[in-house]
This record gives sequence, structure tokens and C-alpha cells, in this order.
Amino acid sequence: MPALGERVLLTTGRQGLEAFAALEAWFLIRCVEQPGPPLPARHEIVLDRGPYTLEGELALIDRHRIAVLVTKDSGGGYTSAQLDAARARGLPVLVVRRPDRPAGDSVGSVEEALTWAGAGAVQAAHPG
Repeated sequence: MPALGERVLLTTGRQGLEAFAALEAWFLIRCVEQPGPPLPARHEIVLDRGPYTLEGELALIDRHRIAVLVTKDSGGGYTSAQLDAARARGLPVLVVRRPDRPAGDSVGSVEEALTWAGAGAVQAAHPG
């Protein structure tokens, strides 16, 4: 990431920021809640909650002279405006993948789901 730019918009949330603490870049850290240490030495924190607009994201990028966007794969529409803004400004984007989900039960149809849910209810009512 350091080779991509010196001013980073970091929107990965408040957890996991320690991974960026040792980097030399300047970070604009946007979170919903105040993050705790460790944080990058050079940073500014913006507490905000989406959804965001393309116009607002473009203004944020321009105002802070952002060169790189680092975001997480949130799986929702909350990141679309920042991704569109980064594309409009020609910024490189790094996306942090979600961790793999732990293995669990799965079924292939609604009928199987109902049977599975019914079996779980019976087990809960009559353990052992």
C-alpha cells in the first residue's frame, strides 16, 4: 500500500486498525465509533455513518487530497459511493476481504430447511 500513495482514506472500521499503525502514510480514518489504539502516527478521524453520496465522497477525497482508498468488503451498498468516487478520481482501491465464515449446517431447499429447523426445535425441547 505505501507505494500507491501517501494520503489514505481508510474505511475498514475501527477493528483491525493496528494493521496500519506502523505505516508511514497519512490516514483519514472514517469510523462509526471512536477507534482505540494502536493507530497510525499520522491520522485524522472522522466519525460518520453512511449511506454516503457520490458528491460527498468526491468532496471528501478532494478536501483531504486522498491518493488511495482502503475499504472492506462489506457486502452492501454502503461502499458503492466511495468506490464510484475513487474510480472517478482514478484512485487505486485496496479491498480487505471478509474472513472466511466458519463451517456450519446447510440445506439445499426450503423443505430441507423446514425439516432442519423442526429438528432443531425438537432437540432444544428434548435435549439428549
